[in-house]
Amino acid sequence: MTFKQFFDFATQHDAKMVDLKFTDMLGTWQHCTFPVEAWDEKTFNEGVGFDGSSIRGWQGIHNSDMLAVPDVSTTRMDPFFRVPTVSVIANIIDPITKEKYSRDPRHIANKGVDYLKKTGIADVCFIGTEPEFFVFDEIRFEQKQNTGFYQIDSVEGAWNTNRIEEPNLGYKPSYKGGYFPVSPTDTYQDLRSEMTMKLQELGVEVEAHHHEVGTGGQSEIDMKFTDLLRMADQLMWYKYVVKNVARNAGKTVTFMPKPIFEDNGSGMHIHFSLWNNGTNLFAGNSYAGLSDLAIHAVGGLLKHAASILAFAAPTTNSYRRLVPGFEAPVNLVFSQRNRSAAVRIPMYSDNPKAKRFEFRCPDPSCNGYLVFTAMLMAVIDGIQNRIDPGKPLDRDIYEMSKTELEEYAKVPASLGRALRALEKDHEYLTAGGVFTKDLIETWIDYKYEYELEPLSLRPHPFEFQLYYDS
Repeated sequence: MTFKQFFDFATQHDAKMVDLKFTDMLGTWQHCTFPVEAWDEKTFNEGVGFDGSSIRGWQGIHNSDMLAVPDVSTTRMDPFFRVPTVSVIANIIDPITKEKYSRDPRHIANKGVDYLKKTGIADVCFIGTEPEFFVFDEIRFEQKQNTGFYQIDSVEGAWNTNRIEEPNLGYKPSYKGGYFPVSPTDTYQDLRSEMTMKLQELGVEVEAHHHEVGTGGQSEIDMKFTDLLRMADQLMWYKYVVKNVARNAGKTVTFMPKPIFEDNGSGMHIHFSLWNNGTNLFAGNSYAGLSDLAIHAVGGLLKHAASILAFAAPTTNSYRRLVPGFEAPVNLVFSQRNRSAAVRIPMYSDNPKAKRFEFRCPDPSCNGYLVFTAMLMAVIDGIQNRIDPGKPLDRDIYEMSKTELEEYAKVPASLGRALRALEKDHEYLTAGGVFTKDLIETWIDYKYEYELEPLSLRPHPFEFQLYYDS
Protein backbone atom coordinates (compact mmCIF):
# COMPACT_ATOMS: atom_id res chain seq x y z
CA MET A 1 0.00 0.00 0.00
CA THR A 2 1.22 3.49 -0.87
CA PHE A 3 0.33 6.63 1.03
CA LYS A 4 -2.21 7.45 -1.73
CA GLN A 5 -3.79 4.02 -1.33
CA PHE A 6 -3.90 4.65 2.41
CA PHE A 7 -6.10 7.71 1.92
CA ASP A 8 -8.22 5.86 -0.64
CA PHE A 9 -8.66 3.09 1.94
CA ALA A 10 -9.69 5.63 4.57
CA THR A 11 -12.21 7.21 2.21
CA GLN A 12 -13.59 3.81 1.18
CA HIS A 13 -14.29 2.99 4.83
CA ASP A 14 -15.53 6.50 5.66
CA ALA A 15 -12.78 6.77 8.30
CA LYS A 16 -12.78 9.99 10.30
CA MET A 17 -9.75 9.24 12.48
CA VAL A 18 -6.31 7.61 12.24
CA ASP A 19 -5.01 5.69 15.27
CA LEU A 20 -1.23 5.41 15.39
CA LYS A 21 0.03 2.51 17.50
CA PHE A 22 3.52 1.48 18.60
CA THR A 23 4.94 -1.04 21.06
CA ASP A 24 6.89 0.01 24.15
CA MET A 25 9.90 -1.90 25.46
CA LEU A 26 7.83 -4.20 27.67
CA GLY A 27 5.41 -5.14 24.90
CA THR A 28 2.38 -2.91 25.49
CA TRP A 29 0.69 -0.97 22.70
CA GLN A 30 0.66 2.82 23.00
CA HIS A 31 -1.48 4.99 20.73
CA CYS A 32 -2.45 8.49 19.67
CA THR A 33 -5.38 9.43 17.41
CA PHE A 34 -5.54 12.11 14.68
CA PRO A 35 -8.25 13.39 12.34
CA VAL A 36 -7.63 11.93 8.89
CA GLU A 37 -7.34 15.46 7.51
CA ALA A 38 -4.34 16.12 9.77
CA TRP A 39 -2.23 13.63 7.80
CA ASP A 40 -0.69 13.95 4.37
CA GLU A 41 2.18 12.46 2.37
CA LYS A 42 4.77 14.06 4.65
CA THR A 43 3.39 12.17 7.65
CA PHE A 44 4.59 8.87 6.16
CA ASN A 45 8.08 10.28 5.69
CA GLU A 46 8.54 12.57 8.68
CA GLY A 47 6.26 10.95 11.27
CA VAL A 48 4.53 12.60 14.22
CA GLY A 49 6.13 13.73 17.46
CA PHE A 50 5.53 12.37 20.96
CA ASP A 51 7.07 12.38 24.43
CA GLY A 52 9.50 9.48 24.65
CA SER A 53 10.18 10.11 28.35
CA SER A 54 6.63 9.00 29.19
CA ILE A 55 7.18 5.56 27.61
CA ARG A 56 8.54 2.87 29.93
CA GLY A 57 12.25 2.21 29.52
CA TRP A 58 12.75 4.80 26.78
CA GLN A 59 14.04 8.37 26.85
CA GLY A 60 15.09 10.63 29.71
CA ILE A 61 13.15 13.87 30.13
CA HIS A 62 16.13 15.90 28.86
CA ASN A 63 15.90 14.31 25.38
CA SER A 64 12.28 13.21 25.29
CA ASP A 65 11.27 14.24 21.74
CA MET A 66 10.74 11.24 19.46
CA LEU A 67 9.07 10.55 16.13
CA ALA A 68 6.58 7.79 15.27
CA VAL A 69 6.61 7.04 11.53
CA PRO A 70 3.59 5.06 10.28
CA ASP A 71 4.25 1.84 8.35
CA VAL A 72 1.57 2.04 5.67
CA SER A 73 1.72 -1.74 5.08
CA THR A 74 0.12 -2.28 8.51
CA THR A 75 -3.05 -0.33 7.69
CA ARG A 76 -6.23 -1.85 9.10
CA MET A 77 -9.65 -0.66 10.26
CA ASP A 78 -9.80 -0.67 14.04
CA PRO A 79 -12.71 -2.99 14.91
CA PHE A 80 -13.69 -1.39 18.23
CA PHE A 81 -13.99 2.39 17.94
CA ARG A 82 -17.48 3.83 17.44
CA VAL A 83 -16.10 6.49 15.07
CA PRO A 84 -14.66 4.77 11.96
CA THR A 85 -10.90 4.74 12.56
CA VAL A 86 -7.94 3.55 10.49
CA SER A 87 -5.16 1.91 12.53
CA VAL A 88 -1.47 1.99 11.55
CA ILE A 89 1.58 0.60 13.39
CA ALA A 90 4.57 2.93 13.67
CA ASN A 91 8.33 2.62 13.72
CA ILE A 92 10.21 4.95 16.07
CA ILE A 93 12.81 7.47 14.84
CA ASP A 94 15.22 9.80 16.63
CA PRO A 95 14.31 13.34 15.45
CA ILE A 96 17.91 14.59 15.60
CA THR A 97 19.87 11.75 13.99
CA LYS A 98 16.92 10.48 11.88
CA GLU A 99 18.07 6.97 12.78
CA LYS A 100 15.72 4.19 13.86
CA TYR A 101 15.44 4.00 17.63
CA SER A 102 17.57 1.27 19.21
CA ARG A 103 14.99 0.51 21.92
CA ASP A 104 12.06 0.15 19.54
CA PRO A 105 11.17 -3.59 19.69
CA ARG A 106 9.84 -3.54 16.14
CA HIS A 107 13.16 -2.17 14.89
CA ILE A 108 14.99 -5.02 16.63
CA ALA A 109 12.74 -7.57 14.92
CA ASN A 110 13.37 -5.92 11.55
CA LYS A 111 17.13 -6.07 12.17
CA GLY A 112 16.89 -9.75 13.12
CA VAL A 113 15.12 -10.62 9.87
CA ASP A 114 17.70 -8.67 7.85
CA TYR A 115 20.57 -10.35 9.70
CA LEU A 116 19.15 -13.80 8.94
CA LYS A 117 19.19 -13.00 5.23
CA LYS A 118 22.75 -11.62 5.41
CA THR A 119 24.01 -14.85 6.98
CA GLY A 120 22.84 -16.75 3.90
CA ILE A 121 21.25 -19.42 6.10
CA ALA A 122 17.65 -18.69 5.13
CA ASP A 123 15.46 -15.99 3.66
CA VAL A 124 12.50 -16.29 6.02
CA CYS A 125 11.77 -17.28 9.61
CA PHE A 126 8.28 -18.63 10.19
CA ILE A 127 6.65 -18.31 13.61
CA GLY A 128 3.41 -19.84 14.87
CA THR A 129 2.02 -19.01 18.32
CA GLU A 130 -0.48 -20.49 20.75
CA PRO A 131 -1.18 -17.78 23.35
CA GLU A 132 -3.32 -18.83 26.32
CA PHE A 133 -5.38 -16.57 28.54
CA PHE A 134 -7.98 -16.57 31.31
CA VAL A 135 -11.45 -15.03 31.07
CA PHE A 136 -12.61 -13.71 34.45
CA ASP A 137 -15.82 -12.07 35.60
CA GLU A 138 -14.14 -9.96 38.23
CA ILE A 139 -10.65 -9.05 39.39
CA ARG A 140 -10.05 -7.04 42.57
CA PHE A 141 -6.73 -6.23 44.18
CA GLU A 142 -5.33 -3.65 46.55
CA GLN A 143 -1.94 -2.77 47.96
CA LYS A 144 -1.68 -0.03 50.57
CA GLN A 145 0.28 0.70 53.70
CA ASN A 146 -2.17 -1.17 55.89
CA THR A 147 -3.64 -3.87 53.66
CA GLY A 148 -3.01 -6.05 50.66
CA PHE A 149 -5.14 -8.61 48.86
CA TYR A 150 -6.24 -9.99 45.51
CA GLN A 151 -9.50 -11.71 44.56
CA ILE A 152 -10.52 -13.16 41.21
CA ASP A 153 -13.80 -14.74 40.21
CA SER A 154 -15.22 -16.62 37.26
CA VAL A 155 -18.58 -18.16 36.55
CA GLU A 156 -16.59 -21.24 35.48
CA GLY A 157 -14.47 -21.36 38.63
CA ALA A 158 -14.30 -24.75 40.36
CA TRP A 159 -14.51 -22.83 43.65
CA ASN A 160 -18.07 -21.72 42.76
CA THR A 161 -19.81 -25.08 42.93
CA ASN A 162 -21.61 -23.91 46.09
CA ARG A 163 -22.33 -20.30 45.04
CA ILE A 164 -25.94 -19.14 45.02
CA GLU A 165 -26.62 -18.54 41.32
CA GLU A 166 -30.39 -19.06 41.33
CA PRO A 167 -29.94 -21.75 40.18
CA ASN A 168 -26.38 -23.06 40.25
CA LEU A 169 -26.39 -25.69 37.50
CA GLY A 170 -23.03 -27.12 38.45
CA TYR A 171 -21.15 -26.88 35.14
CA LYS A 172 -17.75 -25.87 36.48
CA PRO A 173 -14.52 -27.28 35.01
CA SER A 174 -12.49 -28.83 37.81
CA TYR A 175 -8.92 -27.89 38.59
CA LYS A 176 -6.83 -29.14 35.64
CA GLY A 177 -10.09 -30.42 34.12
CA GLY A 178 -10.85 -27.80 31.48
CA TYR A 179 -9.26 -29.31 28.39
CA PHE A 180 -11.68 -29.70 25.46
CA PRO A 181 -15.06 -29.97 27.27
CA VAL A 182 -18.12 -29.26 25.15
CA SER A 183 -20.94 -26.93 26.13
CA PRO A 184 -22.47 -26.36 28.63
CA THR A 185 -19.25 -26.89 30.63
CA ASP A 186 -17.40 -24.72 28.11
CA THR A 187 -19.34 -21.47 28.38
CA TYR A 188 -16.99 -19.39 26.24
CA GLN A 189 -17.45 -21.02 22.83
CA ASP A 190 -19.31 -18.04 21.36
CA LEU A 191 -16.96 -15.52 22.98
CA ARG A 192 -13.88 -17.19 21.46
CA SER A 193 -15.63 -17.44 18.09
CA GLU A 194 -16.30 -13.70 18.19
CA MET A 195 -12.64 -13.09 19.03
CA THR A 196 -11.63 -15.34 16.13
CA MET A 197 -13.85 -13.54 13.65
CA LYS A 198 -12.49 -10.15 14.71
CA LEU A 199 -8.96 -11.45 14.15
CA GLN A 200 -9.93 -12.77 10.74
CA GLU A 201 -11.37 -9.37 9.81
CA LEU A 202 -7.90 -7.96 10.53
CA GLY A 203 -6.22 -10.49 8.23
CA VAL A 204 -5.02 -12.82 10.99
CA GLU A 205 -5.31 -16.50 10.03
CA VAL A 206 -6.61 -18.58 12.93
CA GLU A 207 -6.17 -22.34 13.01
CA ALA A 208 -8.34 -23.25 16.01
CA HIS A 209 -9.73 -22.14 19.34
CA HIS A 210 -10.65 -24.18 22.40
CA HIS A 211 -11.01 -24.27 26.17
CA GLU A 212 -7.75 -24.94 27.98
CA VAL A 213 -6.87 -27.07 31.00
CA GLY A 214 -7.38 -24.54 33.78
CA THR A 215 -10.64 -23.86 35.58
CA GLY A 216 -11.97 -20.32 35.66
CA GLY A 217 -12.21 -19.82 31.90
CA GLN A 218 -8.76 -20.62 30.51
CA SER A 219 -8.80 -20.44 26.71
CA GLU A 220 -6.56 -20.61 23.66
CA ILE A 221 -6.74 -19.27 20.10
CA ASP A 222 -4.00 -20.48 17.75
CA MET A 223 -2.64 -18.31 14.95
CA LYS A 224 -1.35 -19.90 11.74
CA PHE A 225 2.38 -19.49 11.15
CA THR A 226 3.66 -16.49 9.23
CA ASP A 227 6.91 -14.54 8.95
CA LEU A 228 8.51 -13.25 12.15
CA LEU A 229 7.67 -9.54 11.89
CA ARG A 230 4.10 -10.14 10.80
CA MET A 231 3.55 -12.58 13.67
CA ALA A 232 4.92 -10.04 16.17
CA ASP A 233 2.47 -7.45 14.80
CA GLN A 234 -0.33 -10.02 14.93
CA LEU A 235 0.41 -10.86 18.56
CA MET A 236 -0.23 -7.21 19.42
CA TRP A 237 -3.54 -7.33 17.56
CA TYR A 238 -4.34 -10.67 19.24
CA LYS A 239 -4.05 -9.25 22.75
CA TYR A 240 -5.93 -6.11 21.76
CA VAL A 241 -8.80 -8.03 20.16
CA VAL A 242 -9.14 -10.66 22.89
CA LYS A 243 -9.21 -8.07 25.67
CA ASN A 244 -11.66 -5.75 23.93
CA VAL A 245 -14.10 -8.46 22.85
CA ALA A 246 -14.11 -9.74 26.44
CA ARG A 247 -14.60 -6.21 27.80
CA ASN A 248 -17.57 -5.64 25.51
CA ALA A 249 -19.09 -8.86 26.87
CA GLY A 250 -18.64 -7.71 30.48
CA LYS A 251 -15.61 -9.98 31.04
CA THR A 252 -11.94 -9.32 31.68
CA VAL A 253 -9.06 -11.20 30.06
CA THR A 254 -5.61 -11.64 31.55
CA PHE A 255 -2.46 -13.01 29.94
CA MET A 256 -0.92 -13.31 33.42
CA PRO A 257 1.11 -16.56 33.38
CA LYS A 258 -0.12 -17.93 36.72
CA PRO A 259 -3.23 -16.20 38.06
CA ILE A 260 -4.75 -19.25 39.83
CA PHE A 261 -2.96 -21.10 42.62
CA GLU A 262 -2.47 -24.85 42.13
CA ASP A 263 -3.86 -24.90 38.59
CA ASN A 264 -2.30 -24.69 35.15
CA GLY A 265 -0.86 -21.38 34.02
CA SER A 266 -0.98 -19.69 30.63
CA GLY A 267 1.89 -20.30 28.26
CA MET A 268 2.60 -19.30 24.69
CA HIS A 269 4.11 -22.18 22.76
CA ILE A 270 6.14 -20.85 19.83
CA HIS A 271 6.54 -22.92 16.64
CA PHE A 272 9.68 -22.09 14.67
CA SER A 273 11.16 -22.99 11.29
CA LEU A 274 13.57 -21.55 8.72
CA TRP A 275 12.92 -21.57 4.98
CA ASN A 276 14.95 -20.69 1.90
CA ASN A 277 13.58 -20.26 -1.63
CA GLY A 278 10.32 -21.88 -0.58
CA THR A 279 11.98 -24.95 1.00
CA ASN A 280 11.70 -25.85 4.68
CA LEU A 281 15.29 -26.19 5.92
CA PHE A 282 14.18 -28.07 9.04
CA ALA A 283 13.01 -31.21 7.21
CA GLY A 284 15.53 -34.06 6.91
CA ASN A 285 16.50 -37.59 7.89
CA SER A 286 17.83 -37.04 11.41
CA TYR A 287 15.95 -37.49 14.68
CA ALA A 288 12.18 -36.90 14.41
CA GLY A 289 12.52 -36.11 10.72
CA LEU A 290 14.68 -33.05 11.36
CA SER A 291 17.63 -31.93 9.27
CA ASP A 292 21.10 -31.59 10.78
CA LEU A 293 20.63 -27.82 10.48
CA ALA A 294 17.48 -28.06 12.59
CA ILE A 295 19.25 -30.19 15.21
CA HIS A 296 21.94 -27.50 15.54
CA ALA A 297 19.20 -24.86 15.69
CA VAL A 298 17.72 -26.69 18.69
CA GLY A 299 21.21 -26.83 20.20
CA GLY A 300 21.53 -23.07 19.98
CA LEU A 301 18.10 -22.53 21.49
CA LEU A 302 18.75 -24.85 24.44
CA LYS A 303 22.22 -23.37 25.04
CA HIS A 304 20.83 -19.85 25.31
CA ALA A 305 17.39 -20.69 26.75
CA ALA A 306 18.10 -19.30 30.22
CA SER A 307 18.98 -15.85 28.87
CA ILE A 308 16.12 -15.93 26.34
CA LEU A 309 13.70 -16.45 29.22
CA ALA A 310 14.62 -13.01 30.57
CA PHE A 311 12.51 -11.84 27.59
CA ALA A 312 10.25 -14.88 27.06
CA ALA A 313 9.16 -15.29 30.70
CA PRO A 314 9.58 -11.65 31.70
CA THR A 315 7.58 -11.28 34.91
CA THR A 316 8.03 -12.48 38.47
CA ASN A 317 4.75 -14.33 38.04
CA SER A 318 6.20 -16.23 35.04
CA TYR A 319 8.27 -18.33 37.42
CA ARG A 320 5.20 -19.43 39.35
CA ARG A 321 4.23 -21.15 36.10
CA LEU A 322 7.66 -22.68 35.38
CA VAL A 323 7.49 -25.20 38.22
CA PRO A 324 7.50 -29.02 38.19
CA GLY A 325 4.20 -30.87 38.11
CA PHE A 326 2.25 -28.66 35.74
CA GLU A 327 2.18 -28.20 31.96
CA ALA A 328 5.21 -25.90 31.75
CA PRO A 329 8.56 -27.64 31.13
CA VAL A 330 11.40 -26.96 33.55
CA ASN A 331 14.05 -29.21 31.96
CA LEU A 332 16.03 -27.82 29.02
CA VAL A 333 15.82 -30.89 26.79
CA PHE A 334 14.25 -31.71 23.43
CA SER A 335 12.05 -34.56 22.35
CA GLN A 336 9.51 -35.66 19.77
CA ARG A 337 5.88 -35.53 20.98
CA ASN A 338 6.94 -35.05 24.62
CA ARG A 339 5.14 -32.03 26.12
CA SER A 340 7.26 -32.11 29.26
CA ALA A 341 10.35 -31.13 27.24
CA ALA A 342 11.32 -27.49 26.73
CA VAL A 343 11.59 -28.09 22.98
CA ARG A 344 9.09 -30.46 21.37
CA ILE A 345 9.13 -31.76 17.79
CA PRO A 346 5.46 -32.08 16.70
CA MET A 347 4.82 -35.37 14.89
CA TYR A 348 1.31 -34.78 13.51
CA SER A 349 2.38 -34.88 9.86
CA ASP A 350 4.99 -36.46 7.57
CA ASN A 351 4.81 -33.48 5.22
CA PRO A 352 8.27 -31.81 5.06
CA LYS A 353 6.56 -28.42 5.01
CA ALA A 354 5.17 -29.10 8.51
CA LYS A 355 8.55 -29.83 10.13
CA ARG A 356 9.35 -27.41 12.94
CA PHE A 357 10.17 -27.28 16.62
CA GLU A 358 8.06 -25.85 19.44
CA PHE A 359 9.56 -23.85 22.30
CA ARG A 360 7.24 -24.40 25.28
CA CYS A 361 8.75 -22.20 28.01
CA PRO A 362 7.56 -18.71 26.95
CA ASP A 363 4.37 -17.12 28.25
CA PRO A 364 2.06 -14.50 26.71
CA SER A 365 3.14 -11.66 29.00
CA CYS A 366 6.21 -11.33 26.76
CA ASN A 367 7.06 -8.86 24.00
CA GLY A 368 6.84 -10.90 20.79
CA TYR A 369 9.21 -8.67 18.84
CA LEU A 370 12.00 -9.31 21.34
CA VAL A 371 11.29 -12.98 22.04
CA PHE A 372 10.95 -14.13 18.43
CA THR A 373 14.13 -12.25 17.53
CA ALA A 374 16.05 -13.62 20.54
CA MET A 375 15.05 -17.15 19.51
CA LEU A 376 16.17 -16.44 15.94
CA MET A 377 19.57 -15.18 17.12
CA ALA A 378 20.06 -18.30 19.30
CA VAL A 379 19.14 -20.53 16.35
CA ILE A 380 21.57 -18.73 14.04
CA ASP A 381 24.31 -19.17 16.66
CA GLY A 382 23.48 -22.87 16.94
CA ILE A 383 23.63 -23.37 13.18
CA GLN A 384 26.82 -21.38 12.65
CA ASN A 385 28.65 -23.14 15.48
CA ARG A 386 27.03 -26.57 14.99
CA ILE A 387 25.92 -26.72 18.62
CA ASP A 388 24.95 -30.21 19.80
CA PRO A 389 21.66 -30.24 21.77
CA GLY A 390 22.55 -33.54 23.42
CA LYS A 391 20.48 -36.68 23.32
CA PRO A 392 16.69 -36.35 23.04
CA LEU A 393 14.70 -37.32 26.09
CA ASP A 394 11.74 -39.46 25.06
CA ARG A 395 10.66 -40.48 28.54
CA ASP A 396 8.02 -39.10 30.88
CA ILE A 397 10.21 -36.60 32.71
CA TYR A 398 7.90 -36.49 35.71
CA GLU A 399 8.43 -40.21 36.32
CA MET A 400 12.22 -39.86 36.39
CA SER A 401 14.09 -39.66 39.68
CA LYS A 402 15.86 -36.52 40.87
CA THR A 403 19.17 -38.29 40.37
CA GLU A 404 18.34 -39.06 36.73
CA LEU A 405 17.31 -35.46 36.10
CA GLU A 406 20.39 -33.89 37.67
CA GLU A 407 22.37 -34.18 34.44
CA TYR A 408 19.91 -31.94 32.58
CA ALA A 409 19.94 -28.14 32.72
CA LYS A 410 16.90 -26.43 34.21
CA VAL A 411 15.08 -23.23 33.42
CA PRO A 412 15.89 -20.35 35.78
CA ALA A 413 13.96 -20.56 39.04
CA SER A 414 13.18 -16.84 39.13
CA LEU A 415 13.17 -13.68 37.06
CA GLY A 416 16.30 -12.55 38.90
CA ARG A 417 18.17 -15.68 37.78
CA ALA A 418 17.00 -15.23 34.20
CA LEU A 419 18.25 -11.64 34.24
CA ARG A 420 21.60 -12.78 35.59
CA ALA A 421 21.77 -15.34 32.77
CA LEU A 422 21.13 -12.54 30.29
CA GLU A 423 23.89 -10.45 31.86
CA LYS A 424 26.36 -13.30 31.32
CA ASP A 425 25.08 -14.63 27.99
CA HIS A 426 24.09 -12.00 25.43
CA GLU A 427 26.84 -11.88 22.80
CA TYR A 428 24.77 -14.04 20.47
CA LEU A 429 22.04 -11.38 20.64
CA THR A 430 24.34 -8.52 19.65
CA ALA A 431 25.73 -10.30 16.57
CA GLY A 432 25.16 -8.14 13.51
CA GLY A 433 24.03 -5.28 15.76
CA VAL A 434 20.55 -6.82 16.13
CA PHE A 435 20.22 -6.30 19.88
CA THR A 436 22.27 -3.48 21.37
CA LYS A 437 23.96 -3.55 24.75
CA ASP A 438 21.98 -0.42 25.55
CA LEU A 439 18.67 -2.27 25.10
CA ILE A 440 19.85 -5.29 27.08
CA GLU A 441 21.18 -3.17 29.95
CA THR A 442 18.04 -1.03 29.99
CA TRP A 443 15.86 -4.15 30.11
CA ILE A 444 17.80 -5.62 33.02
CA ASP A 445 17.91 -2.34 34.96
CA TYR A 446 14.19 -1.73 34.45
CA LYS A 447 13.20 -5.19 35.63
CA TYR A 448 15.33 -4.88 38.77
CA GLU A 449 14.19 -1.37 39.62
CA TYR A 450 10.46 -1.63 38.93
CA GLU A 451 9.64 -5.30 39.48
CA LEU A 452 12.16 -7.16 41.60
CA GLU A 453 13.07 -4.49 44.14
CA PRO A 454 9.49 -3.29 44.86
CA LEU A 455 8.28 -6.88 45.04
CA SER A 456 10.87 -7.68 47.71
CA LEU A 457 9.17 -5.12 49.94
CA ARG A 458 5.56 -6.08 49.24
CA PRO A 459 3.38 -9.18 49.52
CA HIS A 460 2.03 -11.16 46.57
CA PRO A 461 -0.84 -8.83 45.45
CA PHE A 462 1.69 -6.35 44.08
CA GLU A 463 2.19 -8.81 41.21
CA PHE A 464 -1.41 -8.20 40.14
CA GLN A 465 -0.86 -4.44 40.15
CA LEU A 466 2.28 -4.82 38.03
CA TYR A 467 0.53 -7.13 35.64
CA TYR A 468 -2.68 -5.18 35.14
CA ASP A 469 -0.76 -1.92 34.77
CA SER A 470 1.03 -3.49 31.78
